[in-house]
Amino acid sequence: MLHSPSRILQINISAGGVPKTPLQRAEVGRLGVAGDAHRFRLHGGPDKAILLLASEVVDELKAEGWPLFYGALGENFTTIGLDHKTWRSGQRFQSGDVVIELTTPREPCRTLNLYGRGIQKRLGATPGESGYYAAVLAGGILLPDAIIEDVEPVS
Repeated sequence: MLHSPSRILQINISAGGVPKTPLQRAEVGRLGVAGDAHRFRLHGGPDKAILLLASEVVDELKAEGWPLFYGALGENFTTIGLDHKTWRSGQRFQSGDVVIELTTPREPCRTLNLYGRGIQKRLGATPGESGYYAAVLAGGILLPDAIIEDVEPVS
């Protein structure tokens, strides 16, 4: 059986808050995806420039009946094929010229109540499920469907 490479399925931004909507081309810099804004000070900045979330998590929640779609949970990069259960702080990923380093797991806030009360408690049942914030170590241009690879193991 052939293993498909992990990819960034969708790249998302918003004017602040959720949901975020998809881009066809993204410029990624030290503070994240150009055009992305944050409603609250807890989000954004160099250590939380990107929010990474696995499409498999969204798909599982949708199957449970939550009214979700890619970008709904506020992620900048919706990935496919990256095992979110293995994500750890310090782990690095590269997609094209863009290199990110995972910094801290996301703690879901009440903003997500938009999709149903209790979703925050449901998210985070397993490590990495609620998403992971990342710093941008090297920026560049990204397109949806770009391959993303683990470039340095967690020490």
